[in-house]
Amino acid sequence: MKIVYQKINSIMAAMSAGLVAVIIGFSSSVALIYQLVLNLGGDTHLVASWFLALGMSMGSLSIILSCYYRIPILIAWSTPGAALLIANAQGFTLNQATAGFIVCAILLCVTPLLLPLEKLFKWLPSQLASAMLAGILLNFGFSVFEQMNSQPLLIIAMFVSYLLGKRFFPQWALLIVMLVAVLLAWQLQLIESKNIEWQWSEWQFIQPDFSWSVILGISLPLFMVTMAAQNIPGIAMLQSFGYKAPIKSILSITGLCNIIAAPFGGYALNLAAISASICMTEEVHNNPSKRYWASIWAGIFYLLLGVFAAYIMAWFALLPNTLILALAGIALFSTITHSLQHSLNSEHKHINEAAVLTLLVTASPISLWGISSVVLGLLSGLLALFINKKVREQH
Repeated sequence: MKIVYQKINSIMAAMSAGLVAVIIGFSSSVALIYQLVLNLGGDTHLVASWFLALGMSMGSLSIILSCYYRIPILIAWSTPGAALLIANAQGFTLNQATAGFIVCAILLCVTPLLLPLEKLFKWLPSQLASAMLAGILLNFGFSVFEQMNSQPLLIIAMFVSYLLGKRFFPQWALLIVMLVAVLLAWQLQLIESKNIEWQWSEWQFIQPDFSWSVILGISLPLFMVTMAAQNIPGIAMLQSFGYKAPIKSILSITGLCNIIAAPFGGYALNLAAISASICMTEEVHNNPSKRYWASIWAGIFYLLLGVFAAYIMAWFALLPNTLILALAGIALFSTITHSLQHSLNSEHKHINEAAVLTLLVTASPISLWGISSVVLGLLSGLLALFINKKVREQH
């Protein structure tokens, strides 16, 4: 009887961790992805197709990779990538954006095979990568408070619930914000009253439209952000828990799956970092070799998310746009904080100055010769470091 109890307890612990990881991942990104699809000219049905493609890809990869390697490997969508695309994809059609996703996926697939990751990022100080990410996300933070002009009570309630949630229930803070926002919006009669009928998620193929401007404006920035802000932290997270994962194979397989999913809305797939850590702790299992079951359960829940995406998005579409924009910004507060802190933590003044330059250019609306502010920001920081290095060599 004791053995049966221990077995059930072990299953429930892994299942709970997997569910929490999915809820955190979903609640922190759903508003961003929803807004991205609408900005590209899509509708609620296309949003459901995106979540179907993402859910099926992430779920199947998490299950297969975790089962095969016997370590907790959780695949996720790129949250910073979605934020980047909202800012960068303006002026591009849905077909052009899809082409950008495919090229980015190809880069994510072949880069680990052609170039060791440690060499790829040896020339790029982590402070510049963090500054680039902070520059991308700053405007989303500003947008939270811009929404106060239209709905001050709603935004203040969301902001206060976030602060209290981070203080007492940090893992559930965003879910608490979402629940408070929905309940208050309902009370204020901001949510449209409509009968929602059950509907299954359906695949929608988008014909890609390739061009050099798409590669420069979407593919390269999305690739850099996904590698620097998602895959590298994901690798570090696995290593911090003592897991020796075949990173080259995992990233290449993920990139290959991304190529297939891209025309259906799989804009960027990568290793999860923060949500993946939930599947690696002692709460899942005392034996680290058994914790991979948590990421398997997370994969199962991602599959279910994909199947039910159309019904979930039909309800999500009833929410006011003010709530969605504020939720997207609040979901990025922690990432903005971490990025700003890390971008200026170097002991060397010239690196911090280069990071500030990267942040300012990235956050600006500048675009030269079809090159986005993200790429220009990173190039500005690297140029500052190069000039400083040459000056020091001559003295």
